[in-house]
Amino acid sequence: MARRTTLTLLAARVICGAGASFAQAAAPLAAAPGARVVTVSPLGTTASEPAIAVNPREPHELVAVGGRWAAYSVDAGATFTPVRVTPDDHPPLGDVSLAFDDRGRLFLSYLAIQKNGLPGYWGHGTGGNGIWVLRSPDGGKTWDPTPVGVKVWKGDEPDVKLEDMPRIWSDTGTTSPHRGNLYMAWIEWQLEQSIILYTRSSDGGLTWAAPIRISTRAGLPRDDNGAVVGPIGTVAPDGTIYVIWNEGFNVTLAISKNGGRSFEPSRPIFDVAAPYFGGASGIPGVARCMGFPQVGIDPKRGRLYVTWSDFRNGDVDVFISRSDDHGKTWTAPMRVNDDPVHDGADQFLQWMAVDTTDGSVNVQFYDRRDDPANRLTRVTLARSTDGGQSFTNYAWRTEPFATDSAFLGDYEWTVALGGRVFGTWAEPAPAGYVLAVPRAPSTVASTTPTIIRVGSADFRAAH
Repeated sequence: MARRTTLTLLAARVICGAGASFAQAAAPLAAAPGARVVTVSPLGTTASEPAIAVNPREPHELVAVGGRWAAYSVDAGATFTPVRVTPDDHPPLGDVSLAFDDRGRLFLSYLAIQKNGLPGYWGHGTGGNGIWVLRSPDGGKTWDPTPVGVKVWKGDEPDVKLEDMPRIWSDTGTTSPHRGNLYMAWIEWQLEQSIILYTRSSDGGLTWAAPIRISTRAGLPRDDNGAVVGPIGTVAPDGTIYVIWNEGFNVTLAISKNGGRSFEPSRPIFDVAAPYFGGASGIPGVARCMGFPQVGIDPKRGRLYVTWSDFRNGDVDVFISRSDDHGKTWTAPMRVNDDPVHDGADQFLQWMAVDTTDGSVNVQFYDRRDDPANRLTRVTLARSTDGGQSFTNYAWRTEPFATDSAFLGDYEWTVALGGRVFGTWAEPAPAGYVLAVPRAPSTVASTTPTIIRVGSADFRAAH
């Protein structure tokens, strides 16, 4: 049974950035206005790769999800109530994403894998897997008992494939002819290649169209550099759909102008560095990291934005590019983090949200600028109010934490609406944290448990 819990707020103090650069110390970041950080993971649980969504009809309502648990708030993130989403006998939820539709219904997309292949190559010994959608009619308080299967493999098919990294989004535009539609894109790993698949629902998520391939070019067949990875989409006020992903060493775009019934051939829009960071290009204390992109649109300007992170400057930085001609041309990459270039500090696992009410561009990321050893991590929120031409960086999660032996996952998540910004991320649990259900011996028992935090900031007074 759900229980309402007022969660302890983290102190919103700013820690000095001494040693942030090998050449000079960066000035300490100001705290984000109205900064608040709460823990939403129930005590004794562990999770990573969270998602968050805000209700466009009721902007004070938001929901975060990580693992088997969701948490809903009806007071703009001041307090959260945890809710169990799936029972113990259901496979763990992976790669979760959330979307409210135009009627305030909430949808959770996720993958579940009953049996995976080798760690490096899914195709050797894979089993049952698939992508599902769960619906909540009341803003995350309750969830339908039975998920809808979008593409599911039992595991004994001779041509079994692996479905991965689903992302769901919705058309809530008041002027869109396709308002109310739900859309989803994901990776399908095949023996010879990786491709991006896509589907849509026009009946509130009850049924989904047969998936279609939207990646003109295929990627390599394993989860590594050279694959297609990180699909995600957004919708313009006229209902045009923009879907992007990494395709090798570029960001690729696919566009639909008919409500997702079909797509134009996908095409690379600009080059990036490798989207996977590992080995010599790894981030200290992080087993692996991805820099895959996000896309957003300012409905008033009609401007598209894409953010990503890569190591073109040596250390990892966060970048943004803009398009004012519906994705035909894009500006040169611009850094979002404002610490000195080549300072040896990594900024990684970024997520972007464009506030459709004021056009602000909000980017959240893990940040190591305050540690000359590039080990201790905080969370920074960068915000642009001039159409993505400049960013102010704010301290959000100001207490540093070490990531050694903790799996942070492959992404964070950020949403923004009405001058408020909400972000969610994973970080190591406090020392002495005890899991209510110990990990099975087959898992990586040495990994430090991680908990889910939600941060909020309020910029309304600045408008």
